[in-house]
Amino acid sequence: MKRCKGFNLCPVDCRTGNALSLNYYEKTCPDVELIVTNAVKNAMMRDKTVPAALLRMHFHDCFIRVGVKTGCDASVLLNSKGGNKAEKDGPPNVSLHAFYVIDNAKKEVEASCPGVVSCADILALAARDAVVLSGGPAWDVPKGRKDGRTSKASETRQLPAPTFNISQLQQSFSQRGLSMDDLVALSGGHTLGFSHCSSFQNRIRNFNATHDIDPTMNPSFAASLRSVCPKNNGKNAGSPMDPSSTTFDNTYFKLILQGKTLFSSDQALLTSTVTKDLVSKFASSKDTFSKAFVKSMIKMSSITGGQEVRKDCRVVN
Repeated sequence: MKRCKGFNLCPVDCRTGNALSLNYYEKTCPDVELIVTNAVKNAMMRDKTVPAALLRMHFHDCFIRVGVKTGCDASVLLNSKGGNKAEKDGPPNVSLHAFYVIDNAKKEVEASCPGVVSCADILALAARDAVVLSGGPAWDVPKGRKDGRTSKASETRQLPAPTFNISQLQQSFSQRGLSMDDLVALSGGHTLGFSHCSSFQNRIRNFNATHDIDPTMNPSFAASLRSVCPKNNGKNAGSPMDPSSTTFDNTYFKLILQGKTLFSSDQALLTSTVTKDLVSKFASSKDTFSKAFVKSMIKMSSITGGQEVRKDCRVVN
């Protein structure tokens, strides 16, 4: 079996060792990419939060089941059934949304070429489209993933938490064959979206025995967050990830340098020389960040190892 570390232009399915391919559906479903793009575009016209939701959904899919190397297998899309609580109902995933976009794309794909395209590939394509349609870089997505049959809410503990420090982040990413460069580049996905107060409450109240507020946070920024996040943690209160939270750009890295990011894990990128240098590099050049992001996205989204092509993304065959 091939290892999942160090793949470059030929990513592999970790379970089978089969190489993913850019032209995997060339003969069997040539219109798949157009169908998925249209589904994402249509959803975006009604809801500007869709791109951030799809990108986050893809990350959360790929980071689960490390030990058995299934990764990006669309397990995040499965519904809970009977006594089994699925990933989407695990604590870090209850705020995931826009599953209907994948359902809509799958329905159209099935009408065009039934039983051919995996939900995992549709999600990987949708995440790429989410970035492109938000003003970010484009890339060719390697395809040929299969869908997994296992989804457990308990395994969402494997996701990197917003409270992680640099060593916890490094460990989490290295377990998936991802480097410190990948860690910083992929963290740039935080340029899109919105966070609830619960994910950064630790930084704005009762930070530690000495400080009420995280001293690495810009004081006026902290004050603005305290004003939108009530002490009793209003359920839907929160903040955009950055002021241009519907545009894929490099603002996130500029904000890290100003102490104006939401998560401890964002600010942690300044606590290692390697990651701090990359933050500065990406803050000064959107193009440099975009190239690094594409490379790391292809690497992350190629960790896969499912068993089937689901007819319905929410249930196993």
